[in-house]
Amino acid sequence: MARAQGARSQLAAAFETTYGTAPASGFFQMPFARSSLGAEQPLLNSELLGYGRDPLAPVKDAVTADGDIEVPIDAEAIGFWLKAAFGAPTTTGTTNKTHTFKSGSWSLPSMAIEVAMPEIPRFAMYTGCVLDELRWTMERRGLLTATASLVAQGESVATSTAAGTPTAWNLQRFGHFNGAIKRDGAALGNIVSADVSYKNNIDRIETIRSDGRIDGADPSIAELTGRIDVRFADTTLMDQALNGTAASLEFSWTISANVSLTITAHAVYLPRPKVEIQGPQGVQASFDWQAAYDAVAGQMCTVVLKNTVASY
Repeated sequence: MARAQGARSQLAAAFETTYGTAPASGFFQMPFARSSLGAEQPLLNSELLGYGRDPLAPVKDAVTADGDIEVPIDAEAIGFWLKAAFGAPTTTGTTNKTHTFKSGSWSLPSMAIEVAMPEIPRFAMYTGCVLDELRWTMERRGLLTATASLVAQGESVATSTAAGTPTAWNLQRFGHFNGAIKRDGAALGNIVSADVSYKNNIDRIETIRSDGRIDGADPSIAELTGRIDVRFADTTLMDQALNGTAASLEFSWTISANVSLTITAHAVYLPRPKVEIQGPQGVQASFDWQAAYDAVAGQMCTVVLKNTVASY
């Protein structure tokens, strides 16, 4: 009996060349903490009358395949999810590579993701996976992870793997200790925590098909939003909120000059928050910020990942 099946689970992913078709090779072993990716098909209760008080048999509804995968923010594998979120990057450098991702692309790659439980055995392949949202939290302590929300075309279950032998990443995790937040290029102090969310707002194309799968998944208007909780020690952010002006916010993690991850929201707007005094401790304010397109940068957001990976 497999009593610790979760610990034996594996996840492999590859980018598709044709939407909804898993490639024959090119899978990577993806580090992950948990996954809710799966397919479900609800039952519709019968509404018919005239057959007594006992209900008639239910009818199957449409199949929905989606879910979240929690992944570490690391130096290499995170680039796979960034490509899924933003599209292919521009890569420069020789041994040390710089991968630059930009928001605003209408062409997002689809993925094939296999969630494997080898000892059962159960190998569930999800094709046509498109990334809907990538979100994470910056704090002072704890493990640094991100959550990728996916929309898939459908699920196929087999008793053997279709991913072959996946290529493993060189796992080098960033930690909260490596993190920093800057506003307009200057270090932003008194930050207790920061939430960041990038959404593609995927629109399912739900045409009528005999196999019950969706026809595709298209991105709509992107969103880059978040929340910063601040110890109220100065009025820098409050003044910006009151003036209605934009400023850049930069979230970064640095291990060395050649291993780093930097996310820059070029034009961030802040709402006016309520400042409450709830006791003798320090006073905090929370800003639910929104990013917008910046004409100077040419996009809403830029992500720069530095490592030794040749390409994504």
